[in-house]
Amino acid sequence: MDTDGSSESPVNAKKGRSKTPKKAKDSVLKQKSPAEFFAENKNIAGFDNPGKSLYTTVRELVENSLDSAESISELPVIEVTIEEIGKSKFNSMIGLVDRERVDEALYDDFEPAKAREKRLAKEARNQEIQAKNAALGKKVKDPPATKGIKGRGEASFFRVTCKDNGRGMPHDDIPNMFGRVLSGTKYGLKQTRGKFGLGAKMALIWSKMSTGLPIEILSSMRGQSYISFCRLDIDIHRNIPHIHVHEKRDDKERWHGAEIQVVIEGNWTTYRSKILHYMRQMAVITPYAQFLFKFVSDATDKNVTIRFSRRTNIMPPVPLETKHHPSAVDLLLIKRLIADTSKQNLLQFLQHEFVNIGKPYAERLIGEMGPDFSQKMAVKSLTSQQIVRIHQLFRQAKFDDPSGNCLSPAGEYNLRLGIIKELHPDMVATYSGSPQVFEGHPFIVESGVSLGGKDVKQGLNIFRFANRIPLLFEQGADVVTRTALKRINYKINQTQDKIGVFVSIVSTKIPFKGTGKEYIGDDISEIATAVKVGGLQFPGLITFRASILPDKIIIISGYILFPEGFTILHSPKKLLYIPDATGAIYDVLREMAHQHASKRKRYEGEDAEILRKVSARLITKETLKEKLTQHVEQVDYEMGLEYATQSGVSEEPREAIYIQELEGAHDFIEFQSPAFVFRLFR
Repeated sequence: MDTDGSSESPVNAKKGRSKTPKKAKDSVLKQKSPAEFFAENKNIAGFDNPGKSLYTTVRELVENSLDSAESISELPVIEVTIEEIGKSKFNSMIGLVDRERVDEALYDDFEPAKAREKRLAKEARNQEIQAKNAALGKKVKDPPATKGIKGRGEASFFRVTCKDNGRGMPHDDIPNMFGRVLSGTKYGLKQTRGKFGLGAKMALIWSKMSTGLPIEILSSMRGQSYISFCRLDIDIHRNIPHIHVHEKRDDKERWHGAEIQVVIEGNWTTYRSKILHYMRQMAVITPYAQFLFKFVSDATDKNVTIRFSRRTNIMPPVPLETKHHPSAVDLLLIKRLIADTSKQNLLQFLQHEFVNIGKPYAERLIGEMGPDFSQKMAVKSLTSQQIVRIHQLFRQAKFDDPSGNCLSPAGEYNLRLGIIKELHPDMVATYSGSPQVFEGHPFIVESGVSLGGKDVKQGLNIFRFANRIPLLFEQGADVVTRTALKRINYKINQTQDKIGVFVSIVSTKIPFKGTGKEYIGDDISEIATAVKVGGLQFPGLITFRASILPDKIIIISGYILFPEGFTILHSPKKLLYIPDATGAIYDVLREMAHQHASKRKRYEGEDAEILRKVSARLITKETLKEKLTQHVEQVDYEMGLEYATQSGVSEEPREAIYIQELEGAHDFIEFQSPAFVFRLFR
């Protein structure tokens, strides 16, 4: 008998315990903060790898600076500096003492003796071959470099600084503006460069993940006598700022704006071209801004300094915040609008919280909702079922399209100047479409086409912009690229000529595909059609046979480009080619009109309207000849006037300069066109 009184033997007791199943652990419900989510999914914000992270950091800081300056109608002056930080300097910044390796074989870049012997033998053979070729008088090429072993832990660090002359930030708001994810000033319904409230916050998260160093902010607003200085990082798990220093300093120079400095891991070598292309394209779409870009390294031969000068002081209007269109709202948005509205009854709510609902139409809508609704009923008392009824009616009723008055496109004038300033093309043509709508959101498509240029690759070069932001990645899937490749027919030598196609789309909602906000798909018919018709002006309408036109004339879609120095613009025989040109154009249009009328091939929009006029003989060979003659004579007169004003001046190439107006307020009336801006001072 056991001393504990148990009748079970030790063997049986052990066997019994082995049969008892283990109790499963209770699952623990966990939550993640927004900062923790984006830290774990940093590719969503464009921080896929160190190189892309360096590019995205520059992009976010530059766009924030532009938004800040434009919000106060200040001509942007932005300085961007990337400073390469060596390993020893980085270690001293974080208080880490350099340590020599003790066990070399422990490291990933260790080269065993056999591998080293093999590499040295290969180098010796290459040198022998080089010596023999040199002795025989053969052309000697540099021997291929033998790659050493690079360790995975060899990170590169950079200090990125961006300084602007914008609005600045209120002293007390700075910690939350940088240290709390999903907090910002861009959540209203308006055209904005950013949308998620990330920007510099994501750069700070990447800094915390890769270097552990805080971000530093200097900021001052107009009228302030002090500069705010803040050094902080972010508590990833709680999504709150961790403030190191937050103080006010004297502002003796009365500067206003912001200066952001962050130290991150990056890769300049692989993303150098992307960063420089981004800066150049940003200078194209914002010719009213002045950029200074610097890359600084201990190796002076790697240093880069590029200034993108201002070309005009004509800025696009500040985009306006607008209200939601009834066809673009969902149930959650309607509930949020009801919770936030200051209006008391349903009639006022419909009138003031949505665009294109006037009082008479609101009354008709309420009458259509049924007997449970009335104009005076309290909007806060609406039940979930009643809100669903409102949503259903919004989806089925017809409403006028929203206007594009809230949008801020670059404008033909600025787009043309930007292209000329940065690319120096031989020819350029621009076009701006009228506002259109998709899913209740207005959008505008602007475009340009250029021939030739400085530092432009041969062939077709496509430049894409969304809300005045250059898009550099995922080009092959973008609606602009796909449309351009399909619709542009040109009589050029693809191995010699340089064609630039520029398409800019602005909207209160850019329908990006994927998570990186890098391209716009071609599945939204309204945008695809606008790019085809408006973006390329007259696509497919004009096609010439090479035997008819002189070799010097270039045709790109609907643009007829005459190079500088072409005889038709200078010679007394300037009208020589007009009959052949007009005859060719009219023959093609007449054949297309016949195909359209017989339904063998269908055209839409402006194409169909032009073909209808050809069939009705509202457009004839004579009218085409008259219009082209007027155009040639006008251009000939303008070029003659230009020659007269420049006679006696050296013809050596000169860098275009922009002379800024003297400071001081002026009272003037301004007239704008795609080609010029005329100011009449009172």
